[in-house]
Amino acid sequence: MTDTETHVALVCVQNAGRSQMATAYAEREREARGLTDDVVIHSGGTHPADAVHDVVREAMADVDIDLSDRVPQEISEDTLESCDYVATMGCSTLDLEADTDVRDWDLPDPHGQDLETVHEIREDVKARVGALFDEIEAARDG
Repeated sequence: MTDTETHVALVCVQNAGRSQMATAYAEREREARGLTDDVVIHSGGTHPADAVHDVVREAMADVDIDLSDRVPQEISEDTLESCDYVATMGCSTLDLEADTDVRDWDLPDPHGQDLETVHEIREDVKARVGALFDEIEAARDG
């Protein structure tokens, strides 16, 4: 980790839905904004599932994002505390050091939802990731 890197963690309990969508959108934003060498993205869950939810993979495929090779991962408290920004997806019980910007996006869990509902969640995730990257860019430029 270098002083010039901004570390972002996108977290939910299972790392099988919302945080996977957020991570995919964050990777797109990072590339589109030319921040590939500047922003490090961490994604994980406190109790990872075995696989990304089928309905989430389907909803993301509808916008040409392939999550078929993604595997839910556990994320450590040390990793979270090393981040500049931590976004939880509606399931936060995190108590991290004061210098970590933690925000709870309070998104509904897509697991077990119909595809139309997951599309709505996906669009909310996309907007929140875009706003987060606006903040990151403003902080880096300021």
